[in-house]
Amino acid sequence: MTDIDRYRAAILHAAPDLAASDFRLLAESWDSTAVEADGRLVFKFPRHEAAARRLRKEAALLAVIRPAVSLPVPDLVLEEGPPLFSRHSKIPGDYLLTEHYAELPEKARRRLAEDLAGFYAELHGLDLDRMAAAGAEPESWGTAEEIGAKALPALTPELRPTAERLLAAYDRLPPDPHGTIYGFFDGHGWNMAFDHDRQRLNGIYDFADSGIGPLHQEFVYSSFVSPDLTARLAAAYEQLTGHMLDRRRIAILTGVHRLWELGELADDPEHVPLMVRSFADWAATAERF
Repeated sequence: MTDIDRYRAAILHAAPDLAASDFRLLAESWDSTAVEADGRLVFKFPRHEAAARRLRKEAALLAVIRPAVSLPVPDLVLEEGPPLFSRHSKIPGDYLLTEHYAELPEKARRRLAEDLAGFYAELHGLDLDRMAAAGAEPESWGTAEEIGAKALPALTPELRPTAERLLAAYDRLPPDPHGTIYGFFDGHGWNMAFDHDRQRLNGIYDFADSGIGPLHQEFVYSSFVSPDLTARLAAAYEQLTGHMLDRRRIAILTGVHRLWELGELADDPEHVPLMVRSFADWAATAERF
């Protein structure tokens, strides 16, 4: 029996009305495998116990988030199985990658930034106690020393001085002036359902990495799409909320996040070169910090 046959059997055990549906593997990650049915339903199967816990947390968080935000997010329902898996209606759209963003006209870029700013503002208004009760956990990358101990040995000699200066700047940062919020903390283009024909954001998904952390940290992830998107997003958020953002802090956090990712994967030879390039890309475009 192939993988898709096993997934299909599990889905049909819970939903026999889908017997005539067309199933295909949609995506595979370290945590989960996603299966699509008829282009309209998505089923996510966790690949290990930690991923199962994250899936349960995501379902509980989304139950609170969905009524509170304007952008569509998954209507996640758990099927206990066994095996455990989730089901939700597919939000139409595709990834928004750097090359896609580069082709967007001014109007579409501005609208995307405004849509994301509104989404973040709504999330940040959610009650922290309620989100913690639903499973949201503190976001923490650790100290500059801890990040450096893992990441610096994996860098090339040319990149190491930049990383050391960056970590020193990170170590000197005072607490976030806007305090702690519940945030998405994963707002890159691989978690966006973007309609490339209409040039509009249709929705956001994958809330397993959302949590409670400093507000400025929310504005790190859009740089994976484009630094231009981050600049527009920050400006739109300021106009919407009145919270003025520190661009230098965002730049420092963006670089440190890439070092943190490198450190977390430092023992994985398959992914280390990608993480090193990611930091090198940031260092090549970052303003002075």
